[in-house]
Amino acid sequence: MSASSEIKDERKSRYGGGPHGLGDPDSYSLRKIEQNVVIPKIVRERAKYEKCSEENKVFGDCCLNTGFWMFYKCRTEVKGLNDCMSKWFTNEDFIKECRDQYLQERRQYRLTGVKKNPEVQKIKS
Repeated sequence: MSASSEIKDERKSRYGGGPHGLGDPDSYSLRKIEQNVVIPKIVRERAKYEKCSEENKVFGDCCLNTGFWMFYKCRTEVKGLNDCMSKWFTNEDFIKECRDQYLQERRQYRLTGVKKNPEVQKIKS
């Protein structure tokens, strides 16, 4: 029973802290879920809508115009979009920029306790 309470105390100090008990705002360490899921999601979204927006628009227009056979008729467009996306997925500077953006958003959340609404962000941009 005492071992269980020690584990809970260790978890609380590790994941708690900060002004709202949401973690240390000045911690720049990333959990595995943040490294393997959250950061790649930000990279994918930013690459798709900011860096490869033209290729994404061309692919979307092709899909709308061809209907059911889009998987066959839009091969060149999807290849162009995938090439652009893979270029940004391997760009270390862009990945670092996305990681820094996430850490800044996480720091702000831990300081204020207010989550950033992603839908409002997309509408504004």
